[in-house]
Amino acid sequence: MLVLAAAIATGATAASSVDPGITDKTILLGGTAPLSGPASAYASVARGAAAYFKYANTRGGVNGRTITYKYLDDAYNPSQSLQVTRQLVEQDKVFAVFNSLGTEQNEAVRAYLNQVKVPQLFVASGATTFGRDFKQYPYTIGFQPSYQAEGWVYGKYLARTKPGAKVAVLFQNDSYGKDLLAGLKQGIQRSKVKIVGAQPYEAFKEAIDAMLAQANPATR
Repeated sequence: MLVLAAAIATGATAASSVDPGITDKTILLGGTAPLSGPASAYASVARGAAAYFKYANTRGGVNGRTITYKYLDDAYNPSQSLQVTRQLVEQDKVFAVFNSLGTEQNEAVRAYLNQVKVPQLFVASGATTFGRDFKQYPYTIGFQPSYQAEGWVYGKYLARTKPGAKVAVLFQNDSYGKDLLAGLKQGIQRSKVKIVGAQPYEAFKEAIDAMLAQANPATR
């Protein structure tokens, strides 16, 4: 995290005095997180970052500047992510959006942030698009290892430990889930593991019993 803070502060040092969110003494960062809603357990991502920035600030900040980190609740809802991100940019005048959580949520704000040329730093998602599509979205920087690689590891593990296994997959219906599924399929190639069913689900649907049954042919 110290390296990330230094990168932010170093970039700000090179910025002009008219750039939003920057003074001689402070840098204002914004972000979104699911403080409520179905993924509220991940609120700890933003709270952990805020705690570290506070720690760094008590030790003098970075390159002479302290970091103010304002994060808003998007309830894991992509449309709300866009709404509160616009608030951070247009009302709060943040220098950059830092470590906002969620694949669909970051995809929902990416085009807007690149259009207004506000850095979208260290996206809290492992979807491959955030590394692959840098030419189209030069102001966006990914951070996490890819979900596709994670799925590949699962597939290799199954092929090694459960040869001949039949697998039913329930996956989140966005780039996150689709990347995991694609990696899983790659990992089981040239093995006898077989995916017998794959069923997408929407993050806001709480009842999954029916979807589990659709993913697993044995229950039909």
